[in-house]
Amino acid sequence: MMLQGILLLAQGNAIPTENAGNFVTILLLTFSIFMILAGAFTSYFGTGKSRAVGAVLLVVGIIVAVAWLFIANYYSYTTPGLADVIWGAFLSIVAAIIGAVIAVLVFLLAIMKT
Repeated sequence: MMLQGILLLAQGNAIPTENAGNFVTILLLTFSIFMILAGAFTSYFGTGKSRAVGAVLLVVGIIVAVAWLFIANYYSYTTPGLADVIWGAFLSIVAAIIGAVIAVLVFLLAIMKT
């Protein structure tokens, strides 16, 4: 499977279409969950400007989650084979890490600016 991934990368098709949908889904959902949690945390424990920033983070997380819900209605996925599941799981982990890191960076940027 890893060899297939390397060959796809060499051909310029690093993420097959069905895995790209999974990747984007997990990235957006992880980003929105972390933004909602960071916004709720900042709104509750913050003072002054921090509370306003927390509210903005919370709203951004909710908007991304709702946007994903609308976008996800246009896509359907077929049942993959075992090799696709393994490759999809790897991409899922990468997507979750990227989504979480982006959300934490936005959170830290927002907190540092206040």
